[in-house]
Amino acid sequence: MTRWTEESVRNRIAQAHTVVVKVGSSSLTAPSGHLDIEKLTKLVVPIAETVSMDARVVLVSSGAIAAGFGPLGLPSRPEDVPTQQAAASVGQGLLMAHYERQFARFGIKVGQILLTAQDTIRSAQYRNAQRTLRRLLDLGVVPIVNENDALASNEIRFGDNDRLSALVANIVRADALILLTDVDGLYDRPPQNPQAHRISFVPNVVKTLGSVVVGDSTSGVGTGGMHTKLEAVRVAARSGIPSVLTSAENAGPALMGDSVGTAFAPLKHKSTSKRLWIGFASNPRGSLIVDEGARAAVLGGKASLLAAGVVGAVGEFSAGDPVFVTDEEGKRVAKGLVEFDSEEIPQLVGKSTAQLEKELGDGYGHPVIHRDDLVLL
Repeated sequence: MTRWTEESVRNRIAQAHTVVVKVGSSSLTAPSGHLDIEKLTKLVVPIAETVSMDARVVLVSSGAIAAGFGPLGLPSRPEDVPTQQAAASVGQGLLMAHYERQFARFGIKVGQILLTAQDTIRSAQYRNAQRTLRRLLDLGVVPIVNENDALASNEIRFGDNDRLSALVANIVRADALILLTDVDGLYDRPPQNPQAHRISFVPNVVKTLGSVVVGDSTSGVGTGGMHTKLEAVRVAARSGIPSVLTSAENAGPALMGDSVGTAFAPLKHKSTSKRLWIGFASNPRGSLIVDEGARAAVLGGKASLLAAGVVGAVGEFSAGDPVFVTDEEGKRVAKGLVEFDSEEIPQLVGKSTAQLEKELGDGYGHPVIHRDDLVLL
């Protein structure tokens, strides 16, 4: 078993062949809400230098909404989803135009990839995204990834691209993830506290987070806080990918493996991209309530959830949606992708597979959630 040290983690990041760099809205915009070209230009320089050393870089960039609400004459980031989507539609083009211009100074081409978290789990979309990203990297292009904020309605409220960046790192099999934000690392308490100390290295993100007090975004232009960044780190660690969390000003040193920000070691056990999405990025639409026998089977980790063990459902969801699995006392046991619509559940409750096939047809003779789509909580 590898025993990671700060030096070994940072050395691995410095030697990474494929790197995902994520930058948040607050690191790219002025207090007025307009896109800050000087900040964007400074960010491009270390990325271009990394590419010049034969590394492949994917840039996951927030900032479309923040770039758009200024030109639209809005005084601050809009709170309603339709106006956010409109601002993203205006801002995404501005954002890409500036990236294209700045990278062109170094002879580097860029390509735009707009995703939602759903694109990382639906098999056809996942494969398309993977093929496109890999081909762009093979061609020496820097893919610039953003959530498809102009169309997304659920994902637009979550993560500020943090979790998406970790899933993208999994898709491209990245060797390192660099999360750039408006603070210079993880602190043992809110950094505005005079007694706060920066944590330079986290060997096990799961064990460490219980002793750290973190807050939410207060920049006014981004939606993510430290919580979403640490979720991204957990996803990356579970993917076997080391991470660094630091400020945008430290992008160059972070890529070079210097002792800036907070370095996070990868974890031993890896999960697939699909299971990572279910566990960390999906937003359940409802819940399935199960009896004690089904609960025990699910917790065993090798069984699908069958209709015979389901006693009820809460919420409205469609086949393919993520849902919680809860016991009869309301405790959440797992998350998974349900294979039936919520209105179908009542007629399935408590019935065996043979009964379902006999009463409803062959199309109902399958698990409510397949074991490959179940993640324990």
